[in-house]
Parts: sequence; structure tokens; C-alpha cells
Amino acid sequence: MRVEDLVERPGAWLSMGPETGVAISSRIRLARNIRGAAFPGWAGQEESVQIADSIFDALGKVSELDGALVLKIDQLDPVDRQILRERHLISNELVDKGEGSGLVVTRDESVAVMVNEEDHLRLQVISPGINLDRLWARIDAIDSSLEEHLTYSFAPDIGYLTACPTNVGTGLRASVMVHLPGLSLMHEVEPVVKGLSKIGLAVRGLLGEGTEAAGNMFQISNQVTLGQSEVEIIGRLSEVVSEVIVHEHNARQRLMEGRESQVRDLVGRAHGILRQAHLMTSREMLDLLSALRLGIELELVRNADVKLVNELMLLTQPGHLQRILKQTISPEERDVVRARMVRERLAKLTIEKDLTRDAT
Repeated sequence: MRVEDLVERPGAWLSMGPETGVAISSRIRLARNIRGAAFPGWAGQEESVQIADSIFDALGKVSELDGALVLKIDQLDPVDRQILRERHLISNELVDKGEGSGLVVTRDESVAVMVNEEDHLRLQVISPGINLDRLWARIDAIDSSLEEHLTYSFAPDIGYLTACPTNVGTGLRASVMVHLPGLSLMHEVEPVVKGLSKIGLAVRGLLGEGTEAAGNMFQISNQVTLGQSEVEIIGRLSEVVSEVIVHEHNARQRLMEGRESQVRDLVGRAHGILRQAHLMTSREMLDLLSALRLGIELELVRNADVKLVNELMLLTQPGHLQRILKQTISPEERDVVRARMVRERLAKLTIEKDLTRDAT
């Protein structure tokens, strides 16, 4: 199994599940470090390699990771690194790492472990919809199994010690990716974001910290890791995200009751551009697919499904496009290829005659 094999299917975070809707996916990460070893940012190359070797050896003994793909970052070309980032398997920081850093990922991409990123280990589990309780049970079991082979940096009065003080304590970051076109159209996203910030939650874009909310996709996550238990953090986040989902559904209902023509126009224009455009940037494509997804979920678009939209959101990203073509191309060339791919995929749906229901 190679990185290019991943391109043939959607990532775990975009797979469809019974809970999928406004909540696209859930993810939990745990930051862990090896006792007595320098943090990755302070360790020299020789020590980093030694730490990585011991971690890879320990990961190989965890049953959940049987048959997992083991990747050394310094052995990957830039496109492969970009693909892993686009699939939410590695962070921006790990993309730029060299020898002594790596990734272990299961074949279904539901479990991934970054080695020597900011911390020695970043364990991650991900699934469609909002499933934080189940994800916590899974990652807790993996963490316990791994701790049989590694000794973590841990202080009884504080918790797990991490390179960044904001992760000290549980070392847990839980997040839910949500699609909020209704709140965006009602100009209510900003108040929601401000409200979440006031209660200690962070809201980021599609690819995490430092990214914009392209395609009306937002990641809602905890900021506090100290002074609360893992169960408390997850329970609070689940409760708040559930409220956000209710607000999104209410916003969509209000749109259809008071501004249905605007919604139909947005969906119709998005569908028309996606079917006819010959140049399309990644950002424009995400925004248009967001509108199309909204139309599908409001049953304004027929003979289409959200699964196809999810696949296009991922496969038309720069790294995926270049791996599909098996060549490195310029941003301008990618805009042409991206538009062609979308036209071809949507043409197979033959939905142009049934784009919307009668407005009467």
C-alpha cells in the first residue's frame, strides 16, 4: 500500500455514515511524549531518529495497527506530503519535517499516528458524523496498548507533558467538522464563532489551524486540556456541537420559508457553473460544491448524492489532482484539470432537467 493508493477512495473523514449531515466528521487527537527524551523541536537529528525508531517499533506491537502503512516523511515527495495533508492525516508542521519524522496510518485511514511532529506522538482517530464518545473509547484503548511499550512524560499533579503548554494535561484535542451554509447565508456564522470562543472552543477552517473556512466547512474543537477530564471535554464539545447543528437546521428552514428563491438561485448557479466552467480554483470549487451539497440536502437537486460531492471536494485538491495525473503541474494547469474533472463527474448524473422542483 502506497500514498497513491489512497487517492483511489475518499478519506475516512469524508466517508458517508448514518450520522453524516451537518456534522461531516469527528476527530480526536492525543499528544504524547517519551519520558526523558527531548521534545522534537529541541532534539538533534540523531536523537530524533532514535526516538522515531523506538516509536515505530512500539506501534508495530499494537493490534489496532496491524497491516498499517508506515511512512517516513523524508522519503516522501512534496505531492505525497500534500495528499496526506489534504486527507487530514498529517499537519502543516509535519509536512515540512525531515528525517526522524513519520506517519503510521491504517488502511481505512480511521487511525493515524504522527511521529515527531510537535510532540513525539500525535495519535488520531476519525470517523464520519458526530461520534466523539465512540472515538474516545477507541483511542483510549490504543493509547493504553501503546503505553505497555512506551513510557510517557507524565506528572501526577498536572498530567501529560507536551511541547506546547496549551496541550498539557489530557493532551486531548477533539473536533467536529460541520457544514454551515445556512448560517452563512443568514449572516449568523460570525456571532456563533464569537459565542463559541467565549466558552473556550476554537473554530477553524477546513484544514485546521490557520486556514479559512472554505466551502462553509468549520472545525469546532476544545481549547482547554488542563483541569478537565477527557470525558468532560468530549461531553461538553458534543453538547455544544449538537446545538450548532440545531441552529444550522433552523437557519435552513428559515431560508426556505422566507428566501427560497435566493436559495434556489444559489444552488442553480452553482450547478450551472460546475457543469460548464473550464477554469476553477480550489477555493471556488469548494464554495460551489458547498452550495450543491446544500441543494441536495434540501432536496432541491435530484439524482445526485452527497457522496459524489464529498469525493470531488477531496479529489480536486492540488495534491490529489497531480497524483491522479501522475505529473506535477502549475496552479493554472490545475484549474483547467479541476474544472474538467468536475464537468465529467457531474455530467454522468444527468440532473440538468430536474435541478429544482417547481417553485409554485
